[in-house]
Amino acid sequence: MADFETDDTRRPWEASYPAGVDWRAPIEVAPLPSLLERTAAARGAKPAFDFLGHTTTWAEANAAATRIAAGLQAMGLKQGDRLGLLLPNCPAYPLLFFGALKAGLTVVNCNPLYTEREIEAQVRDAGVTVIAAVDVATIYTKVASLLARGVLQRVIVCPFAQMMPAGKRMLFRLFRRKELALVPHDMRHVRLPELAACTDPLQKVDIDPQRDVAVLQYTGGTSGSPKGAMLTHGNLFANTMQLRLWFKDTKPGQERVLAVLPFFHVFAMTTVLLAAVDGGQEIVMLPRFELTSVIRTIARRRPTMMPGVPTLFAAIAGYRGKADLSSIRFCISGGAPLPQQVKRNFEARTGCTLVEGYGLTEASPCIACNPPGGRNKSGSIGLPFPGTDISLRGLDDPLRRVAQGESGELCVRGPQVMRGYWNRPEETRGAFVGGWLRTGDVAVMDEDGYLAIVDRIKDLILVNGFNVYPRAVEEAIYRHPAVAECTVIGVPDPYHGEVVKAFVVCRPDKTVDGKELALFLRDHLAPIEVPKRIEFRDSLPKTLVGKLSKKELVAEERAKMAENQGGEAAVGR
Repeated sequence: MADFETDDTRRPWEASYPAGVDWRAPIEVAPLPSLLERTAAARGAKPAFDFLGHTTTWAEANAAATRIAAGLQAMGLKQGDRLGLLLPNCPAYPLLFFGALKAGLTVVNCNPLYTEREIEAQVRDAGVTVIAAVDVATIYTKVASLLARGVLQRVIVCPFAQMMPAGKRMLFRLFRRKELALVPHDMRHVRLPELAACTDPLQKVDIDPQRDVAVLQYTGGTSGSPKGAMLTHGNLFANTMQLRLWFKDTKPGQERVLAVLPFFHVFAMTTVLLAAVDGGQEIVMLPRFELTSVIRTIARRRPTMMPGVPTLFAAIAGYRGKADLSSIRFCISGGAPLPQQVKRNFEARTGCTLVEGYGLTEASPCIACNPPGGRNKSGSIGLPFPGTDISLRGLDDPLRRVAQGESGELCVRGPQVMRGYWNRPEETRGAFVGGWLRTGDVAVMDEDGYLAIVDRIKDLILVNGFNVYPRAVEEAIYRHPAVAECTVIGVPDPYHGEVVKAFVVCRPDKTVDGKELALFLRDHLAPIEVPKRIEFRDSLPKTLVGKLSKKELVAEERAKMAENQGGEAAVGR
């Protein structure tokens, strides 16, 4: 159970808590496999996973995970070893995830769209010797190269087509055979079905939920290059319990969750996979985001809940065809700021409630959320989760608490906060101040305890020495009816230091030019905030999770300036 200070003077959010939710409620921590084991015992015959029409029950999932755990031990993997998962959303992911944890291993989530170089860097840093990957050629070929060069010792091959229903499996192999790799049959390749057929008894491992690392989740952190956040069993279990307390009105065993966000991303891993396993909610999996497929899946499989990122909700709201979205009654948005116009459009299209939450990898990841059954404040990320303490610190001095209503760096502590960064003691020390995790985000808290994110500290744009927050500019741009998507960065300027540049995608049926948009923004922004440069595009770069990504645009601007000036130039912050 978690213990916290009892200084009520800095917890205004407690008075705003929805009925039936107690900030001081004890937060249980336990080994993560117990989530699956409890649900299998209570709802064994109920469906757990639906993958393109192929279903798995909770009892089948738990039994398979146990056999996989024994198979991993038979392969020679020992408690504390790291197992890489290079998988899209498919049944293999949760089975290997819980199988690894039952065996006492640490899961290392890898992005299947990473380049071979990026995967290698992560594998080497984490000390991964065995990785699981589907036999899709674009993914397996990268693994095969690492295996050939001795970076990896063995690969657990997950036959992608075999996870589908018989009819779709046959069609996939008939018409899309070229997408599958030819995988050798040798000692270095272990097929998942063989692993799941292991008859050896599982050797019991003792897991200390407070100390033992369940997942190494790689992130850019609050700054710098990717590093592995050490998320313990207790961190992830506690965050799952916090979600249970906060979303108390969900119906155990009666909800159906659409999993279109990839499990390898921490937001989906906790809010979709772990929360659904805890609540016995059927998980409808899609291996990737494709708008038409999402719309059809909602109509056919009738999910009631759908965690997502703003671009997902914007795409659904803007879908121009017929769509039966009536089954969805609740959605949570995370991963990136939710523009208020996107929230309004989505709720108007679906009739469901969309609430904005906030988190980061280092906190497993959920920290705060608007209460689904309480007051939702426009532009707010809501109230701190149960057992989660918040402190806003001075941007010039992280030891100084800011006054009520003043913006400051959002710092957090609670049972979901990581142990630290893997093999990075200096970066770990820099991520904390006095026991508080520094998020790198600028926030403000109102008198009711609701938080609003102003922007990322590293994304601040300095125009004439004054701070310009990209999120405020983006929110204003989204108010124009012709705008579908936008993002804002700072670009160097010899006179102003930096100026604001906006990248905009228009709706298919509407247009606006730069002069018209700039004129519109003058009524919504201060003069230094109005973009001096506006570039219209057909699309904007996104991460695999669907978040708009600024780094590619910053790199483009840097390259342009280097070419024009014959040297390197700094772009953004």
